[in-house]
Amino acid sequence: MHIVFAYIKFLLRSTNQHGVHSPFVYSLVTKCFYDRKKYPSYALLKEHRKSLLKDKKTIQITDFGAGSKVFKTDTRKVSKMAKNAGISPKRARLLNRLVRYLEVDRAVELGTSLGLGTAAIAAGNMVKITTIEGCPETAKIAGEKFKEFGFDNIQLKVGKFEEFLGEKRIQNSRFKIQDSKIASTDNRQPTTGNRQQAIHNSELLTQNFDLLFIDGHHQKEATLSYFEKLLPLIHNDSVMIFDDIHWSKGMEAAWEEIKANPKVTVSIDTFQWGLVFFRREQEKEHFVIRI
Repeated sequence: MHIVFAYIKFLLRSTNQHGVHSPFVYSLVTKCFYDRKKYPSYALLKEHRKSLLKDKKTIQITDFGAGSKVFKTDTRKVSKMAKNAGISPKRARLLNRLVRYLEVDRAVELGTSLGLGTAAIAAGNMVKITTIEGCPETAKIAGEKFKEFGFDNIQLKVGKFEEFLGEKRIQNSRFKIQDSKIASTDNRQPTTGNRQQAIHNSELLTQNFDLLFIDGHHQKEATLSYFEKLLPLIHNDSVMIFDDIHWSKGMEAAWEEIKANPKVTVSIDTFQWGLVFFRREQEKEHFVIRI
């Protein structure tokens, strides 16, 4: 019921390009959000989705987030997950356009799920993506599909988000990370425990990203924690996208705090997604845009 009232409130407050006076946001809305061109990448995304919708395998979900409003058990069919829990085709096309319009070179995603959003970022775009999924079974399906459809610009990692977003950074040339496994280049045994986690952290936390897509653990405290930990990875032209900002009162409260952060200059509420930009040359403004 909360989501219904939230949507009504959104509709009453929202506008289209005619209510936007910021040149940056006006251009984003008219040239990206409302771009009706049919890009070749859309066909690839359609086939990728169709493949998941045909997958009748049943997997056991490990859920570290707020749970599902659709599924009642942790045993789920891949096809039903793709139909009910994945990014919609319309949103996938928008995400694909957004990466192209903003000329994103490097992206990070928290919450791979079956990889529908990840594929949307990757398809037809010159971008390198690091995506993190907490559930091993779900990540396995996503990884198989990435390989099947030739998404070689995606690096998939498996584990809790906190394992990759700790504050400690370690530089050590004796170790390298390969697909979430720790390999030693001096023939020593792989490390475990805190040391292994720190090595994971060092790789992610020494990079800057153009796009940071947060689609997992839909709870206020977790969302704010990820936001704070990802802030050191942004630059002036980065964009963060938060999924399901109206999922609950807690998520709406998190969104309000994120908008109010001094580093955020432009924020856009599209109902399902909240986008924040950090452009220092912009005056602080908030927009509610119908997609």
